[in-house]
Amino acid sequence: MNPVIRVQQVSQRFNTASGEFLALDNVSFDIYAGETLSLIGHSGCGKSTLLNLLAGLNQPTSGVLLCENREITGPGPERAVVFQNHSLLPWLSAWENVGLAVQQVFRHHMSRQEMAEWIEHNLQRVQMGHAMHKRPAELSGGMKQRVGIARALAMKPRVLLLDEPFGALDALTRAHLQDSVMRIQQELNTTIVLITHDVDEAVLLSDRVLMMTNGPAAQVGEILPIALPRPRSRVALADDPRYHALRQQILHFLYEKQTAVA
Repeated sequence: MNPVIRVQQVSQRFNTASGEFLALDNVSFDIYAGETLSLIGHSGCGKSTLLNLLAGLNQPTSGVLLCENREITGPGPERAVVFQNHSLLPWLSAWENVGLAVQQVFRHHMSRQEMAEWIEHNLQRVQMGHAMHKRPAELSGGMKQRVGIARALAMKPRVLLLDEPFGALDALTRAHLQDSVMRIQQELNTTIVLITHDVDEAVLLSDRVLMMTNGPAAQVGEILPIALPRPRSRVALADDPRYHALRQQILHFLYEKQTAVA
């Protein structure tokens, strides 16, 4: 199976007031089509730095990142990002926020009517059709994140990059959005890279979990396959010994192998 994304011997250094800081040190791994790969590790282990490199928002100090065998040199519509902060423009409606992305990517490929239908389709996909004409101030935190996901999906990305998109939400809203992401991934076979601090979220959503060592000079510590059948039910997994064994393996890495957290 050919990887969609290849990260090859990537290091990232930053110049700070106290000198040079090595965030990532010689990181290499592949991401395959249709999989959900979670990145997990202690704060400061370079997860967001790595996601910014995958998004093309920054360039590595050394090494290379490839998407479909082309070097990632900047942002592109084949890699859509959903941040923890929804990043919606407050003066625009949900429909108009999604529309900005659609117009940017498809203005030369779709008619105005086709774009309108595509915008509505993606808002319906995340159960936001009833609120498509509301502005962000009129939406809950979970609804804003749904619009952010709709905006990303509307670009028809090959890879969806999620930077702790559920971290600021209450437990019930978080669970609903996790279920939505699993449903959408199954429907579209989208490749997903998810940054999370939540062990249960990583096991529930992922096909593989990439565990980072502590920073500075963070590296790939271990990659754990999550061999649980899909579709997945959080209720069924609560009593599944395989789920608990996988969860324990991640916890063992985070809290027993990684004893020193700066």
